[in-house]
Amino acid sequence: MTSAFRGVHHLALNTDDMKMTIDFYAGVLGMPLIHAMRVPAGLGTGPHNRGNPPFENLRHYFFDMGGDSTVAFFEIPKGAKAHGDRDTIAAMQHVAFATSPEGATDLLERLERHGVENSGAIETLPGLMSVYFFDPNGIRLEFAWRPVDVAADIHVLDSVPQTEREALAELRTLNDDPVWLQSALAFWQRRPVGRR
Repeated sequence: MTSAFRGVHHLALNTDDMKMTIDFYAGVLGMPLIHAMRVPAGLGTGPHNRGNPPFENLRHYFFDMGGDSTVAFFEIPKGAKAHGDRDTIAAMQHVAFATSPEGATDLLERLERHGVENSGAIETLPGLMSVYFFDPNGIRLEFAWRPVDVAADIHVLDSVPQTEREALAELRTLNDDPVWLQSALAFWQRRPVGRR
């Protein structure tokens, strides 16, 4: 059985300065702004709110992050909400964008050219390189790549390899129920024997 999901449609984040956010995501990172809208009247604070922030007439802008996926921002009125702590429960700790070695070189040059402080390239897993930095809203970002990938052929799942045995050892620290473990290991159970 394959996953019903194909990837990220959009990741919705918050800002209190949309112009600054456009300047960074489009201008610095090179993610084109592809849709600029306001949340329709009556969907902010009333009973028809769809889960967006509880304010009327909010800006909601979308940027193309490649791979047929978008990152979006709501513009919260200045001072209406405190800045979040990315290390709290239910918060987003950081966003990692997939790229190629060529893309990583371009992005690192963009960050340097715009004076964006960053970690530089570091190996985060065997064969997986990453650069960490912050956007002007204080959101922690990362771009990650495998040196063996090419721009037209990026393999995200292959960048986080693990054997079934390694996963099982870690999962047993949560729960040793064999039925639960079998269910949790479904990904490895579907893989060809040579790739477990």
